[in-house]
Amino acid sequence: MPGDANPDGDIFGGWIMAQMDLASGSFASQEVRRRVVTVAVDAMTFHKPVYIGDDVSCFCKIVRYGNTSLVVHVETWVQRHHSESIEKVTEANFTFVAIGSDGRPQPVRAQSI
Repeated sequence: MPGDANPDGDIFGGWIMAQMDLASGSFASQEVRRRVVTVAVDAMTFHKPVYIGDDVSCFCKIVRYGNTSLVVHVETWVQRHHSESIEKVTEANFTFVAIGSDGRPQPVRAQSI
């Protein structure tokens, strides 16, 4: 939406990053079947701008499991407004820690990657 963009119509990188965090957090939570919190974002790369009106999609996959953490690689793609053109616009690795109801880190079971 226009409120999420600069005067030239480019969507703010922070808005895109927030969408990626939401997508990867939901994905990670379903993978480990418990609450997760974001602890790091690595290798955030913006390849192309996102414009007002583009349809944005985030795709997630597990990169690595730790004892209480997992790393999710997120690619963000857009379909350009009024076009059939589809382009990858950004990607990053988000690290999450699984936590219990007491707010403390909990072990995760590594699924097959």
